[in-house]
Amino acid sequence: MSDNINDGVGTYDVVLLVEAAMSKGDATQVRSLHSDIEDQVVYHVLLPLEDAAARIEASLGTLGAGDVMAAPAMVMSDVDLDAVRQECRDRSAKDLATTLASIEAAGGRALGSVTSEPPVDALVAKVGEVDAREVIVLTRPHLVADFFHVDWTSRARRKLGVPVLHLLERENFDEQAGGGEGVTGF
Repeated sequence: MSDNINDGVGTYDVVLLVEAAMSKGDATQVRSLHSDIEDQVVYHVLLPLEDAAARIEASLGTLGAGDVMAAPAMVMSDVDLDAVRQECRDRSAKDLATTLASIEAAGGRALGSVTSEPPVDALVAKVGEVDAREVIVLTRPHLVADFFHVDWTSRARRKLGVPVLHLLERENFDEQAGGGEGVTGF
């Protein structure tokens, strides 16, 4: 059952899994994929909540080893994990709002949510919930994950029975049409 209002018009539901806010250019490209569809296209956006603990761990990794080794308890005691979690929730909500606005500005209809579930699990659930016709995964390039087929797109393709398209954010279709599913710069 779809979570949109049908009003007697057929709908073509697309689930978008994005790892960051979509730019207006990204939204325009996504909308262009569905310009010939007569049914109302509804985009269901999923944006994973940034992991606060991973963010703290990554920031600690940028400190020099001497700084961390000299006073590890002091470094960790200065971190307000609840404040970092709230900042992550706020940033995710802002990125979702930006994405929905970008899709609406490109002429699309968009609904969305921030998810704390594992991204591919949330994607599979949403596809089933809205009976999606296709999935689009929009990410930055992740060369190692893509190479070993453990990226979101590869994992989703193994679990879903609908087309799954992987687009790279901030690259137009021509830049993505090379010999590496969007990988440029080699």
